[in-house]
Amino acid sequence: MAASPGSPGALRRAGNEEFRRGQYGPAAELYSRALAQLEAAGDASAEERSVLLANRAACHLKDGACSLCVADCTSALELVPFGIKPLLRRAAAYEALERYSLAYVDYKTALQVDCSVQAAHDGVNRMTKALLEKDGVNWRQKLPPIPTVPVSAQTRWSAPSAQAPGANTPPAAAPRGEGDKTAAGMERARVLKEEGNELVKKGNHKKAVEKYTESLKLNKECATYTNRALCYLSLKQYKEAAQDCTEALKLDPKNVKALYRRAQALKELKDYKSSIADIKSLLKTEPKNTAALRLLQELNRA
Repeated sequence: MAASPGSPGALRRAGNEEFRRGQYGPAAELYSRALAQLEAAGDASAEERSVLLANRAACHLKDGACSLCVADCTSALELVPFGIKPLLRRAAAYEALERYSLAYVDYKTALQVDCSVQAAHDGVNRMTKALLEKDGVNWRQKLPPIPTVPVSAQTRWSAPSAQAPGANTPPAAAPRGEGDKTAAGMERARVLKEEGNELVKKGNHKKAVEKYTESLKLNKECATYTNRALCYLSLKQYKEAAQDCTEALKLDPKNVKALYRRAQALKELKDYKSSIADIKSLLKTEPKNTAALRLLQELNRA
């Protein structure tokens, strides 16, 4: 370690090392300390702060704290607009939170910055499929506006670099290998989740559980928990279903699928009071959810 072990640069490097070791909580803490020092000194460049925020966002994403990831990426992009890393990480967080329209916008924006980023192409394809299923053929009409990336930003971010394509920092500023490691793990997790989804469509819930379990080892994603919960419900493993929904709600406290499926599981476990509480929470978000209203009627008769 270089001199001044408590300096922002040293703290960032220590954070990078913790990240490489899979210690995401300690890494985030080190990035936070570096940010606090830079801000206290009053001489922090926008680029330095943006890098630290994007690095901390990667820690949050790996730990499944998707809302915190979104917040850090948004702050990073306010400091240095159109950075590939915060755009991709925020898109992945939105996707995990099932906020597919916002994920689509970030993936499309990333492609304007650098059209060679495969993760962004894959993300657009996944979001297109998800939004088509969710909103039908007119899904594009419901999208938020996609920002236009100025040519100057495209040139800036596409400059040759030793980092991943389109990296928004010089090689010394970002955790070496961190982007690839995160992308590889996230991609493998997505593949496993998609394999699980295909097995569910075929009615093979037991095998799907195995795929979702492997995916969750790589990335704790809300949608994967709710998908596995659906399988557990089909397999009449109600305690496991309720537990998965609880994990999903830690990541996204208002997730409708998690609330509904936990209510279903709790009903089967004859915990009617807790089941009704979940349905009432769901109905605060979606007052006209017909499945939830129907289940509430059944619970009131129980």
